[in-house]
Amino acid sequence: MKSKDLNSGVFELLRPNAAGIDIASQMHYVAVPCDRDEQSVRKFGSFTDDLHEMARWLKSCKIDTVAMESTGMYWIQPFLVLEEYGFDVFLVNARHIKNVSGRKSDVKDCQWIQQLHSYGLLNKSFQPEDLTRELRTYVRQRKNLTQGYSTQVQLMQKAFDQMNIKLHNVIADITGKSGLLMIEAILQGERDPHVLAELADSRIKASKEDIVKSLRGIWRQDNLFELKQAYEIYQVYRDKIVDCDKQIESVLKEIADKANNVNNADNTSRDNNRRKANGKNKFNFNASSYLKDISGVDLTEIFGISELTVAEIVSEIGTDMSKWPTEKHFTSWLNLAPNTRTSGGKRLKSKPMKKKNKAGQAFLIAASSLKANNNWLGEFYRRIKAKNGSPVAIKATARKLAIIFYKMLKDKVDFNPLPLEEYNQYFKERKLKYINKQAVNYGFKLVPVDFVS
Repeated sequence: MKSKDLNSGVFELLRPNAAGIDIASQMHYVAVPCDRDEQSVRKFGSFTDDLHEMARWLKSCKIDTVAMESTGMYWIQPFLVLEEYGFDVFLVNARHIKNVSGRKSDVKDCQWIQQLHSYGLLNKSFQPEDLTRELRTYVRQRKNLTQGYSTQVQLMQKAFDQMNIKLHNVIADITGKSGLLMIEAILQGERDPHVLAELADSRIKASKEDIVKSLRGIWRQDNLFELKQAYEIYQVYRDKIVDCDKQIESVLKEIADKANNVNNADNTSRDNNRRKANGKNKFNFNASSYLKDISGVDLTEIFGISELTVAEIVSEIGTDMSKWPTEKHFTSWLNLAPNTRTSGGKRLKSKPMKKKNKAGQAFLIAASSLKANNNWLGEFYRRIKAKNGSPVAIKATARKLAIIFYKMLKDKVDFNPLPLEEYNQYFKERKLKYINKQAVNYGFKLVPVDFVS
């Protein structure tokens, strides 16, 4: 058989109206099929007017779909403008098409992307819908603000340490009610440890004597200035988080109302009393009711998953789980699946993927909180930790959480946890079966023994 006959069936032109774009910070190179324009490769600037000109040119070339690499943050505006003009935009992972020999310029890059896209060799990266993207922006900004004020808390503790004020040794959180009252009094000029100790709440476990001792130190003007600056910036961050929460609530309400209209549900039936929120970083409003309307199930019932975690995950993935055909596709996208490789019939040593998925990170944080929980997921974590260590246990538990999350959201089923006794019995029987098999291999047989107390 001739090589021409062999190649004729290998690649089929699936997208004849496809274009490819090489994204850069200042210039975008665009390639269309050679028969659409005398100049099949053109370059456009990165200004908004240039992006609209690029979209109009693609329309004049009768292009239906466009592929581009996800290069830094530079792809976002071209992506949004092209979507606005009605193009089917493929955002492609640059790792899938990099290091191809023979391409030494941006012009050749965009032509190569256009060629691969024409033959259907590029996969579209997941992108949520517009409202979900807006929610994602607010949630990510809130997380940045939370990290920012945490830094200021550390700076306040540093200022206290430099003055030998050991307040954080007797109070669990210096940004709690008692701690903030003391800091405000110190910044107003109060130095008497007995007066400051009277501001402590009665629920603090430390004795008054210990609190007084912790407040005796060396009051230095430079360290007090550091404390003042850190405290004021901390308050700014807290105020900005409140503003951010208002935006998040507004978008959650819009998405929830939209979901209720689709499901013909009554908006007035929203349960505003039910909430699963703990810690200082919780929302300043009841997000649980909105999230239940959006997802159709109460995802906060999952062990280790709070309303803040649900909001973070939903803002990254949306609620349409049809994007991932199976739970294995979902956990792989989250970077929670084992990176196993096989060659020559042998399983090679797996290496963790370097990419970080923000939704996957949320599951990892939730999993790390289960290490001491008295439920089957906590027992699963401890069993894996004893065998493979904490990092492996956290990732394996996060994968379990992701599978539960996927099934609940896709099938609209309530959380039905496995009883701890049933879980322990299952693994006891599994371990006995393994030991019995090993004993048979060595010519022995296990015999049950009744122990008399």
